[in-house]
Amino acid sequence: MALDPDDYSVDELREELDTIDETDELQAVLEAEQAGRDRKTAREAVHRRLEAVGADVAGSDESSDGVEEGTETEGEYEETKETVGDEAEGEPVDEVDDEDEPAADDEDAAGEADGPQTRDKKHVRALADGHYEDMWVFCETQQGELLEVSREMLGKARELMDQFAEDYGVSASEASVGSEDGTSSGDEERVVAFLMGDDCEGLAEECIAYGADVAVYHDDHRLERFLHKPYTEISAHMARGEGTVESTNWREYDKPRYILFPATNNGRDLSAKVQAELDSGLASDCSDLFIEENEVSNPVKTGEPGVKKTFEKVLHMKRPDFSGFEYSTILCLDNPGREFHPQGASIIPGSFDPIEPDHDRDGLVIEHDMELDEDWFRVEITEYDQLEAGVDLTGHDVVVCLGRGIADDPTEGIELSLDLVDAFEDAELGITRGIVTSSYQFDGHVEQYAKEERQIGETGQVVAPDLYVAAGVSGAVQHKVGMDESDTIVSINTDPDARIRDFSDYFVEGDLFEVLPELTDAVESGELAPEAVADGSGDGSEDSEPDAGADTTTGGETDD
Repeated sequence: MALDPDDYSVDELREELDTIDETDELQAVLEAEQAGRDRKTAREAVHRRLEAVGADVAGSDESSDGVEEGTETEGEYEETKETVGDEAEGEPVDEVDDEDEPAADDEDAAGEADGPQTRDKKHVRALADGHYEDMWVFCETQQGELLEVSREMLGKARELMDQFAEDYGVSASEASVGSEDGTSSGDEERVVAFLMGDDCEGLAEECIAYGADVAVYHDDHRLERFLHKPYTEISAHMARGEGTVESTNWREYDKPRYILFPATNNGRDLSAKVQAELDSGLASDCSDLFIEENEVSNPVKTGEPGVKKTFEKVLHMKRPDFSGFEYSTILCLDNPGREFHPQGASIIPGSFDPIEPDHDRDGLVIEHDMELDEDWFRVEITEYDQLEAGVDLTGHDVVVCLGRGIADDPTEGIELSLDLVDAFEDAELGITRGIVTSSYQFDGHVEQYAKEERQIGETGQVVAPDLYVAAGVSGAVQHKVGMDESDTIVSINTDPDARIRDFSDYFVEGDLFEVLPELTDAVESGELAPEAVADGSGDGSEDSEPDAGADTTTGGETDD
């Protein structure tokens, strides 16, 4: 063979292929590519050339859903300022031909030609025109108790699915036979809690009290502590509806419509693995959720340029973007001929409020049945120490937070802030992530106040005091997430255009090293009390001004 594809990049190979008109030679190039580097884009280029010369190509890899060559289609979560539905449920696509997708028999042959498919790829391809229902919530446990974020997610899921029932309620005929398009079985869609652990049936019942309609649990003493492999396998097994008749006959759908995880260390780990197993995607570290329809014109989603398509029942997942100063709304949408489910998100702890538990509430508690492979438990935890609880910044009347504005003298900055904290009856000191990740040098007596346990924001604690004093904090979105629910926000910054001004009730333009001592003196002398500031009755000063109409939407922090 004159042409060895291993000697060329894909772009170079395309140019060489344009010079070949013989079908046999092109087939030889394809076979050489499959036997060598086996690049998907290279195989597609050969298939295109074969079609161009009139060859009959079976099992082509080529993608032809109305998208120009080079269009990225693997990231099925679409970032947009718009809002989006039923077909918006997502899983990352593997650049498959959506229009010319081979039939099941041909698909197996194509899989043999192009290399073995993974188990979940085969599963997903079997779900063309699949059926999806319910919002699932992974309820993380620790030491035999539900984490508070699990209760928070159940409360939000309850709110979302109650509104879902109002917006997309089934008709009387659908209630008996299901909807004509197959997207509804006729039953009201539910909140489904799923969890695993040792002796966790009682926790499953607690999930019902906190808003779940169904709680599915897997009980095994080996699951007392989080382990990557078994937790992932069990979660995916549950979501696919696999298991005994007794443990699966409560549902009649292929996979969940939506799925939520906590954005904890374990939750972040599990969410990525489970969504990958389900061939779906994930919007991580979200702080708000809502369900709406939306019209989109992206040809990857509509199938051809210039066409608009309305997606219904789309979970809108809001999270801080990478700039740190704006929010992005993440959407998970189907491609033509290819469905992506479930729409998944991980939720920042403290973003939502749990509902009041109703221990008399009716619900279905199901024990999941699955044989667990011994190989999944190769890692054994023989002993562990309980870390100290650390500093709890929640529940205080006043929180003083320091940002990178202390850079000129980090030690003095903390000393001044501690003086202000001591001036109040019930106050505590917090810091931003910018201080945690900085290389600032602190004297030993204040070093303990610059540790991660005091961090406020998306990856730290969420506080809502009566009075929040932000000194030298720029106001990135990731920080805003952690303090936006404070009753009154007073910010001190030398930059009059600092982002934090937009959501402060009072903005003091000045140097924190000068302003903090004055503020401390005013509190100690009784001239200024947190109650006076909170209700706006303080006498104020020349360099402080109430900023009416400040933006109080949820937000966060990067390098404050």
